[in-house]
Amino acid sequence: MSAEATNPATPGPMTGSAARWRARIDLRRLGRAALLGPTARDRLPDAIGHVAEAHRAHYPDADLEPLRRAYVLAESSHRGQMRKSGEPYITHPLAVTLILAELGAETTTLTASLLHDTVEDTDVTLDQVGEEFGADVRYLVDGVTKLEKVDYGAAAEPETFRKMLVATGSDVRVMSIKLADRLHNMRTLGVMRPEKQARIAKVTRDVLIPLAERLGVQALKTELEDLVFAIIHPEEYEHTRELIVDNASRADDPLAETAEEMRVVLRDADIPAEVLIRPRHFVSVHRVARKRGELRGADFGRLLVLVNEDADCYGVLGELHTCMTPVVSEFKDFIAVPKFNLYQSLHTAVARGDGQVVEVLIRTPQMHKVAEAGVVALGNPYAPAPEDPVDGERVDPTRPGWLSRLLDWQEAAPDPDTFWSTLREDLAQDREITVYRPDGGTLGLPDGATCVDAAYAQYGEDAHACIGARVNGRLATLSTALRDGDTVQLLMGQDPASEPSREWLEHAHTPAARIAIQRWITTHPSQDAAEEAEGPAVALRPTAEAPTTSPATDHVTVDQPGATVRLAGCCTPVPPDDVTGFAVRGGVVTVHRVECAGVARMKTVGRPEVGVRWGDTAECRVTLVAESFVRPHLLADLTEAMALEGAEIVSATVEPPTQQRVRHTYTLQLPDAAHLPALMRAMRNVPGVYDVSRGQTTGL
Repeated sequence: MSAEATNPATPGPMTGSAARWRARIDLRRLGRAALLGPTARDRLPDAIGHVAEAHRAHYPDADLEPLRRAYVLAESSHRGQMRKSGEPYITHPLAVTLILAELGAETTTLTASLLHDTVEDTDVTLDQVGEEFGADVRYLVDGVTKLEKVDYGAAAEPETFRKMLVATGSDVRVMSIKLADRLHNMRTLGVMRPEKQARIAKVTRDVLIPLAERLGVQALKTELEDLVFAIIHPEEYEHTRELIVDNASRADDPLAETAEEMRVVLRDADIPAEVLIRPRHFVSVHRVARKRGELRGADFGRLLVLVNEDADCYGVLGELHTCMTPVVSEFKDFIAVPKFNLYQSLHTAVARGDGQVVEVLIRTPQMHKVAEAGVVALGNPYAPAPEDPVDGERVDPTRPGWLSRLLDWQEAAPDPDTFWSTLREDLAQDREITVYRPDGGTLGLPDGATCVDAAYAQYGEDAHACIGARVNGRLATLSTALRDGDTVQLLMGQDPASEPSREWLEHAHTPAARIAIQRWITTHPSQDAAEEAEGPAVALRPTAEAPTTSPATDHVTVDQPGATVRLAGCCTPVPPDDVTGFAVRGGVVTVHRVECAGVARMKTVGRPEVGVRWGDTAECRVTLVAESFVRPHLLADLTEAMALEGAEIVSATVEPPTQQRVRHTYTLQLPDAAHLPALMRAMRNVPGVYDVSRGQTTGL
């Protein structure tokens, strides 16, 4: 695991938690202690003194005996092995364990961390680990070992990540150890060849940093970001370092001045609180500089206000907004609506008299602990809690919703490449929006998500039956991009055979949506082939409707006996339309209106026509487009007129109004094709409607 780690030098000066960790551990001193070998059985080895001290800070009554025994086994097993830096190998698991101890990991995780390389690099077996330390430690060591046996090369990425998720999903502590292991290796990467440093840094950037973000382990994530930044962008890193150094040398400190003002305000309001300055890490400063241009003193950090109770957070907010000048657009409440990675805080900002804006975070100590350490701070998720029912299933707090979804996605993906490509897009998202359901629930979605994504986030594969949506009370297409705070009502069809459209893939941004749609297409090759054969511009079914196959196909006769007849969703032919057919793979003949644009395209590419004609008329499906002026209650009046004519609305799409005009597209099921003229007349008679015509579906 740490064969790549070579030099204890870091690529640049560390700040914040990074500096604290570096100060707390002297690898050379630990190395000398390790060379002295194990100590007496009941005495805690000096080499793990810092680990024990950090662990007791979080767990005062922790039993340190498992750590002592784990260290003795790890030291004796690794004795004689050296890192490329020349230090004893035992310094690596010690450093990894100290990182986790500082974050607040519980004893089982620390025990497994000390042993995490023994099965891979020594003669120690998993069975020995299990016999000595129990099933949990055995499982964690096995999981980390499996992660290290997978290739991180580009060609192996899909399978690599799948294995990582399988190991992580069963016990998220596996990934916690892996992240701490990667952090120490990144700290000691200095003597590697530049090309190897770059390769490791890129994998860290693309895979492990996003995972650290989603597990909420900000302390690891921020230091990893800085280390990667220094390797991949050394010139920009150096420029950012100079900015930080120059700012530190200034006599005036707007953050310190504002912090003191806040202390006075909160003291006068009798709210016990601690106000701290939180310097930004290198990557954060770099991002702010790119966003704002020239930086001022307040841009180099934020203020953190720690209070005792959740209610005090809102009390602090009220006082700051009353006594100082708030920047209202910067307010966000992540206490009422926590982020997907368990993060909770109130975010706000206040403006100083000199025009500088100071960002403020308000949280309790427990919120702060989780904000820094994420799932690591939650202890052992499998230890029984007093409030747990005796025979009930305990909710695992380390399995946030996104992680459960990842595991479902990797099982549902038709192939590793599909899973990997969609997952890379998801991990690349650095911002999440929250949308609300009419029932009061919420959905966390990536920035840029659409109604398609919302449908699959809420209903899984049942979203195949989605026929439309209302966003903030108005009908919207499934391709509509959602914004933070929108309310989304998804309209579901009743047809159990509903199928998604290939075109939904163009508007799906989440793995849940993309994988579910791709899986359906992959498992329905005849439908997929037919869609491809008719060309990308011809949709075999409208985006928001149920299947194109209609009972009317029972009343179409083919010059190819035995062929399956399918009415094209692009033009929804009904009797007595003039129609023609084209054979596609899978023994299917698609039937189009002769004036359909798809007919001309297929003739152009030399596709032979198949003669078709209508038999006895029966119920059918048709797409109608209504053009109207904007007026109140128009939609209700139109739907009432259609219902009175016996038409069942399969899907409805209303485009945004332009110049006081609006376009409605409806896909309707009629009891008989002969009713179509009367239906169109009834729709034209609705006040405000100036035209109704047969429509062709071209997508969302």
